[in-house]
Amino acid sequence: MASTLEHYLTLLGDLDPIEVLQVTPAHLSALLETSSPDDWDRPWAPGKWTVRQILAHLADVELGMGFRIRQTVSTPGLAVQAFDQDAWARPYARLDPALAVEAFRALRAWNLALFANLTLEDWLAEGFHPERGFESVDVMVRMLAGHDLNHLPQLGVDGVGRMGQG
Repeated sequence: MASTLEHYLTLLGDLDPIEVLQVTPAHLSALLETSSPDDWDRPWAPGKWTVRQILAHLADVELGMGFRIRQTVSTPGLAVQAFDQDAWARPYARLDPALAVEAFRALRAWNLALFANLTLEDWLAEGFHPERGFESVDVMVRMLAGHDLNHLPQLGVDGVGRMGQG
């Protein structure tokens, strides 16, 4: 079975990760505008997270990955902080999905501004993930884009980041 990292990188394929990261906030905003509160608490599949929970998860991952990337750029070789997504998810069913999207949009914009100003040395800097070993900032950003592509279909969003490929 492929690792989570391999799965996300496979989903990304040869797509530009920055383009994927740039379009996701608009898709999440559109989802909120076209869905009703009844839609927010339906799981995407039996026993799976709801729209509300996925939106909160996306905001938290944006926060966590942004922190990891900043750790790595500022102190290459540092052990980055892992987090237990299931533990972080405990309060998600009680959180406002509109607030999750607002937080996600702000964090994503902040992270994209950082990425636009990284040097080649920054992109190649590596942090040590306790479960996956050394990962470069480039791999972390690609993983983040693949993470978007993993969760967006669960929200009923098709073709995100595919730039005209439908």
